[in-house]
Amino acid sequence: MKDIEKLEAEIKRLKTEKNAVILAHNYQLPEVQDIADFTGDSLALSQEAANTQADMIVFCGVHFMAETASIISPDKKVLIPDEKAGCSLADTINAEQLQSWKDENPDSVVVSYVNTTADVKALSDYCCTSANAVQIVNSIPEDKDILFLPDMFLGAYAAKVTGRKIDIWPGECHVHAGIRKQDIEEMQDSHPEAEMIVHPECGCTTNLLYQAENGSSVNGHSNGNGNGHSPIKFLSTGGMIKHAKESHSKEFIIATETGMLHRLRKDNPDKKFIPARENAVCKYMKMITLPKVLRSLEEEIYEVKVPLNTALKAKKAIDRMLEVTG
Repeated sequence: MKDIEKLEAEIKRLKTEKNAVILAHNYQLPEVQDIADFTGDSLALSQEAANTQADMIVFCGVHFMAETASIISPDKKVLIPDEKAGCSLADTINAEQLQSWKDENPDSVVVSYVNTTADVKALSDYCCTSANAVQIVNSIPEDKDILFLPDMFLGAYAAKVTGRKIDIWPGECHVHAGIRKQDIEEMQDSHPEAEMIVHPECGCTTNLLYQAENGSSVNGHSNGNGNGHSPIKFLSTGGMIKHAKESHSKEFIIATETGMLHRLRKDNPDKKFIPARENAVCKYMKMITLPKVLRSLEEEIYEVKVPLNTALKAKKAIDRMLEVTG
């Protein structure tokens, strides 16, 4: 405990000395979330990076997130405490593959999930997050064809909720894809009073949405599941935080990466949060530790800098997202 306290104290000292801000994703280790100035989902962290007055951003997340912060705030020094913290979903498509897809569909609008590299964002018309994918798709004129990438489950969710025909890239997050419909049903049976909250990247999303047609209508927020249990809610991690605070329920099953449970439990100590799948753990998100955060601040490593030409193009897609979502 004393070692952690010493680490925290030194991190806070250096943060003040260097006018740095620490941003942490909701999937980070609990102690990393606790030392951060701001913890949130991809959209909230993007907005925070855009608004911060700090000279330095220490980004506790994965590489594409640090790239996004660099694109939004080119005048800031953006550091990631572990340069190997990648993303299995972002790796499912590269710029060459996207360019070929665009060439085959020259009149389509490209919507890229924020879980992509800067090179892919630079070839996109809009970025989106799980929190605003539906809003972004709805903002595009109905006479325009849409290419959505790279997450096929989020793409299918957006298509179902909006009623739009969308061409979807067959990518997936290996952690979320592993949360299947069977996991959801088993947890609902063992915790019949609990609210079920599902991240739209999950592998169960498509099946649950089609099953929901036998229950309540699909509206992007809450869907019946046709099995007598409470309606399932499909929410981003930011949406989960908001809903858990506002809900009168005392028990929730959470279908997303397990790092989310720390934030939910911290914000709602009187409520119970159960993972839909205990082993839904992203090894990349867990690579950043307090010693690495301290070293990053001390040595100012590892800097993430997006080449200017790529950054300018990528920023247009990010700015369009922020204009739509406010």
